[in-house]
Amino acid sequence: MSRNIPPVTGMKDVLAAEIGVWQHVERTMAGVLAAYGYEEMRVPVVEHTDLFKRAIGEYTDVVEKEMYTFTDQGGDSLTLRPEATAGMVRAAISNGLLRGARLKVWCQGPMFRHEKPQKGRYRQFTQIDVEAIGFAGPDVDIELIALTHRLWKLLGLTRVKLQINSLGTPEARRNYRELLKQYFLQHLDQLDADSKRRLEGNPLRILDSKIPATQAIVANAPVLTEHLDTESQAHFAELKAGLDAIGIPYTVNPRLVRGLDYYSRTVFEWITDALGSQDAVCSGGRYDGLIAQLGGEATPAIGFAMGVERVVELTRLAGQAPAAAAPDVFLMAQGEAAQRAALKLSEQLRDALPGRGVVVHCGSAKFKTQFRRADESGARIALVIGEDELARGVVALKPLRGAETTQTEHPLAEVTARVDEFLRRST
Repeated sequence: MSRNIPPVTGMKDVLAAEIGVWQHVERTMAGVLAAYGYEEMRVPVVEHTDLFKRAIGEYTDVVEKEMYTFTDQGGDSLTLRPEATAGMVRAAISNGLLRGARLKVWCQGPMFRHEKPQKGRYRQFTQIDVEAIGFAGPDVDIELIALTHRLWKLLGLTRVKLQINSLGTPEARRNYRELLKQYFLQHLDQLDADSKRRLEGNPLRILDSKIPATQAIVANAPVLTEHLDTESQAHFAELKAGLDAIGIPYTVNPRLVRGLDYYSRTVFEWITDALGSQDAVCSGGRYDGLIAQLGGEATPAIGFAMGVERVVELTRLAGQAPAAAAPDVFLMAQGEAAQRAALKLSEQLRDALPGRGVVVHCGSAKFKTQFRRADESGARIALVIGEDELARGVVALKPLRGAETTQTEHPLAEVTARVDEFLRRST
């Protein structure tokens, strides 16, 4: 006896009943991005493994523990993308899009990380990734944050708060890294095994620890914002002044370092208290050295990634999910000839009334059953073609919503005009 094959652990189906809120979030985001001058591009979900090792950093959880990596038939090590920035940058380099260019681009699609599944965290998850390449000043940092702030307003989300920080230049971060190392060496016996391992590779990763004993040590560690270079201090000051000027509230979180090694200067995160432990909704920052690190010309850049599943859930919790779209017209018929006539009429209606939803009842059923299904569909009117109507060359029109309930008959040639008139009158 065969048994059902379950979905892969941590990978979730999105069913038709749920898709409306997804489409609402995605349409709204696409509209905001277009209004700010960002263009969509699409990159592969599979890249060479070395791309992520070089971009993200070998001492990150993503590279060490979470990537889906395999060797293909040609012997190449390939990885399902765990994030999109590295691929977007690779695409800009591979396609010769840099050379002094200023790019505002975005992509959307599935990412893959072998994490422990929990609410708001999946092994296949969807991100909207936005990148501004070729911009050095804090003005574009402010613009990206303003863009996300506008999205929350349009979606009606209020339980999101902004945290910001600056990581400084690579040189300032190297100096800070050494300070951290010396500090943590004084507490070596109290560190967990992962933190001890990271101490040599990248002690900044210890700041991300979720282990309570390590967090207690981190609480007294040196703070990066107190060790920034002069230029980064000025950049951060302009960022805060710009956010103040456009009225976006924020909190400076000196422990916000982000989980990927390519960040520098501005980092930010929108968090929520509505989703339990998975509180990050949108995270990003500046990565001025990444493009050169991946073989391109030295180019400043900043971007962010937004978890669509989490934004969808926030939208649903806020009661902002749109109602499912109902058809305008439901056609029902009995008999083979009437069914063919209904199908032909449905195509005529779609041609003449673009944008109107027209559903045909498929399969044999009594008219009582078909009327019940028409009512359940939410359609505004039903069109009925039985053998008698077909013989007389008419179609019955039955209102299903509103005060008007009288069923009327109309010649087949006039039905499209009568339907259009009725729908306009009842809007």
